[in-house]
Amino acid sequence: MINTKLGDSDLLLVIDVQNDFCPGGALAVTDGDAVVPVINRLAEGFGHVALTQDWHPAGHSSFATAHPGSAAFDTISMPYGPQTLWPDHCVQGTAGAAFHPQLDTRRAELVIRKGFRAEIDSYSAFYENDRRTPTGLAGYLRDRGLRRIFLAGLATDYCVYYSALDARRLGFDSIVIEAGCRAIDLAGSLDVAWTAMADAGVQRVGDLA
Repeated sequence: MINTKLGDSDLLLVIDVQNDFCPGGALAVTDGDAVVPVINRLAEGFGHVALTQDWHPAGHSSFATAHPGSAAFDTISMPYGPQTLWPDHCVQGTAGAAFHPQLDTRRAELVIRKGFRAEIDSYSAFYENDRRTPTGLAGYLRDRGLRRIFLAGLATDYCVYYSALDARRLGFDSIVIEAGCRAIDLAGSLDVAWTAMADAGVQRVGDLA
């Protein structure tokens, strides 16, 4: 049974609620904008909130357009392992990279930008996709005495999933709030993600309402 009573060591980690991942965006997640009112409500109950923001330079190596002859959603080999190729999205300084306009960011104490290194993609809030290069989030959380991480955002089976796994790997309690997430579900990726999260000890709640 998950204790959902919130305290000073709890953080709401909001993953990539940006225009390009919402309907009409370059890499839209179905019903992605439905997480916005849920997250706004959830944030009111937390003493600590942090956001992540996908922040790619133009021509990023994870974009299909950077690999002639490849198409979006193909998989290629990169020095750090397999890489799904994506449509150009969340390019630095563009409207698509901005947070959804209805997302209330006023309570955010920290914004972690990821994916800004041209040669490597970054799904997790904690590490680049090489699983070694840190974003600095873990150190921030430890310095602040934050030990239990509640996750919401986009997408359940990619950036939320990788962030939740890394939170556990780094010794934090990790809880995914389903009502505040939506998935891409590329070739069964959602079921794979839920199974892997459960195996890693990530907890799952429908909502905190």
